[in-house]
Amino acid sequence: MTENITINMPEIVPLYPLREIIAFPYMVFTIFLKQEDMPPFEEAVLFNNLVALVKLKQEPTGELFSALHEIGTLCKVVQINKLAGGGAKVVLEGVIRVRVLAIVQQTPVALSRLEPVREFAEKSMVSEALVGSLNALLKIALSYGRPLPDDVMKMIDFIDNPARLSDLVALYLNLPIDELQKLLETTDPLERLKKVYMHLTNEVQRLQIKGEVQAEVTKKVGKSQKEFLLREQMKQIQEELGEEDSRQGETNELRSKIESAKMPEDVRKIAEKEMRRLERINPASPEYTVSRTYLDYLTTIPWQTSTPDNKDINQAEAVLNEDHYDLKKVKERILEYLAVRALKDKMKGPILCFVGPPGVGKTSLGKSIARTLGRKFIRISLGGMRDEAEIRGHRRTYIGALPGRIIQEINRAGSNNPVFMLDEVDKIGADFRGDPASALLEVLDPEQNFSFTDHYLDVPFDLTNVMFITTANQLDPIPAPLKDRMEVITLSGYTDEEKLNIAKKYLIAREVEENGLAKMVPEFTDEAIYRITHDYTREAGVRNLQRNIASVCRKIAKEVAQEKPLRTLVDPETVAELLGPPRFFDEVASEKDRVGVATGLAWTESGGDIIFVEATKMKGKEDLILTGSLGEVMKESARAALSFVKANCTELGIEKKAFDDTTLHIHVPAGSIPKDGPSAGITMATTIVSLFSGRPAKRDVAMTGEMSLTGRVLAIGGLKEKVLAARRAGVKKVLAPAKNKKDLEDIPENVKDELQFFFVEDIREVFAQALK
Repeated sequence: MTENITINMPEIVPLYPLREIIAFPYMVFTIFLKQEDMPPFEEAVLFNNLVALVKLKQEPTGELFSALHEIGTLCKVVQINKLAGGGAKVVLEGVIRVRVLAIVQQTPVALSRLEPVREFAEKSMVSEALVGSLNALLKIALSYGRPLPDDVMKMIDFIDNPARLSDLVALYLNLPIDELQKLLETTDPLERLKKVYMHLTNEVQRLQIKGEVQAEVTKKVGKSQKEFLLREQMKQIQEELGEEDSRQGETNELRSKIESAKMPEDVRKIAEKEMRRLERINPASPEYTVSRTYLDYLTTIPWQTSTPDNKDINQAEAVLNEDHYDLKKVKERILEYLAVRALKDKMKGPILCFVGPPGVGKTSLGKSIARTLGRKFIRISLGGMRDEAEIRGHRRTYIGALPGRIIQEINRAGSNNPVFMLDEVDKIGADFRGDPASALLEVLDPEQNFSFTDHYLDVPFDLTNVMFITTANQLDPIPAPLKDRMEVITLSGYTDEEKLNIAKKYLIAREVEENGLAKMVPEFTDEAIYRITHDYTREAGVRNLQRNIASVCRKIAKEVAQEKPLRTLVDPETVAELLGPPRFFDEVASEKDRVGVATGLAWTESGGDIIFVEATKMKGKEDLILTGSLGEVMKESARAALSFVKANCTELGIEKKAFDDTTLHIHVPAGSIPKDGPSAGITMATTIVSLFSGRPAKRDVAMTGEMSLTGRVLAIGGLKEKVLAARRAGVKKVLAPAKNKKDLEDIPENVKDELQFFFVEDIREVFAQALK
């Protein structure tokens, strides 16, 4: 059947250009208009309440006609409701498609000449099949959650006109506005119905895929959803019972902590932002724990909490003297810091570096400084540390991420101005995980550490109030940039008299208490302590001395437990009986002067020591053999010494032919111990001259100094440790470079009284003093 749709329409009709919507025939809709857009609809009263709505192709710049699409919709103005703020709400009903023939008036109201678009609705098997399929697809779409208004669904069931059905369904398809305009311009109802059918088919397929994906996701997260629902039910039950929600209580507690944490303003903003994020996270999610732990750290760090400093210098000096014997330089530096602190409240904490052999009290000195200042004490060991994250922490994106040791320990201390000791700074390693020594550059720089940023916290923390103390056995392994940031204070080894005082004041009392002899304290004589120091230890510090005192106390405790007579006095004979045969001997005192053997002084990380350089000669073509685990620098010293002797053999009373076809072999005993450094240069030269001239080297004369190729004696380091080693070994005279004469100030007076010092500038002076 063919249906000819006609309408009684004026020749001229007002026109309103559309921008954001498309009007279809049979469509009832509402638009909201501003006051300036009202004229076309008000004029519609004069034209049978009709107005043409046509989509703009582009914004008009001149003539309106060229900016409009050809096909639009003639609509009837059903109702106009004026709004209080200006403008109106207009209810319209679509009537028929129209074609714009011309714009007869553009202002103040656009008037257009139109003609209706004739549509022929012909019923056929194809149209009936399409109508049936369209209805079926709509029902499928409804099953996937795309509902249509009830009145529309009732209308669709009774519409068999393809033109009207296609327009009605097009209204509820989620199509772009350009596609809707194309449907409006499709004047063949059957063709339009086909297009609507294709669009609806695509929509149903999309809904099917979405439904399948949603079902799969629901299946995977079903457990989480179930837990969430159970928690929500529990929350409702708790509310009904008047009990507080545990999560809400936790949130309130965190908010209270943020309020009372006294954070800097920028850190507070980050904490509040993280708090808002935490409230949106499901407690079952792993992100919840990460966020909660982060907030816990932010709220517990002592941003503004500090301990008051003890500014009484006299009391501080008494505490330092009570805890440590001697160490004048260190005590003086601490008292200087306290004096400045007493005059100035805000100052940058010093970065001190204690360098010295093991057992001289570097670590215990840090504890004493903290007690003196009245501050918390923190100690971490850097020995063997290879991961840069140990200092700066890990990013929060990593599983199990934590702040670095710096922030962790300050957090545990609960104070932002502790004494922080970084032990063994010379033993830091480096590998693919980074260089911890480089990470310490910011920590130990007073000009940078006011805004130290840990990777985990990702907010700056002020470290200027912290007093950092580092310890090391040697300065050389410490990287130069890190060394430059620290104030180095050298702790030398102890003399026998100092060890005696330390043992009497500290060690004996400690070990007597540790070994259960507090009620029957044995008395150690001075001679007994000297015996332990000379015969059973060979060190710069007092660690082995403490171990041997502890061993004596344990043996006495054993005798007490066996109900043997109590030893009330520990003398040298008791020491020999309890500790067994002596382990060390005076190498110098027990030996005779020999040709080709000279006594040298060396410095190790364990303090000073003596070395014997031996030389012998034999027939052969190789001029020099070196043994004894010597380093490259020490080998070069031996080569330079031989070259000097060869060049000056006549002056030294050695025949030139003595070197012909002769192989010189230099050996330094204790061959398994690596040795290096230039300070054995004059010792090696003395050994070579003694060998080739036949003059014995004096065994009780020890020497140290670097030698140049021209015979000059150059300065060395560690003179105090070397002199103490010479005294322990029974040396009577010490030869040292003239430039080291200033170092005599560091040597105790009683040691200087026992030894004879001779300072030399030329190697010939060494030969005169050391060779018979």
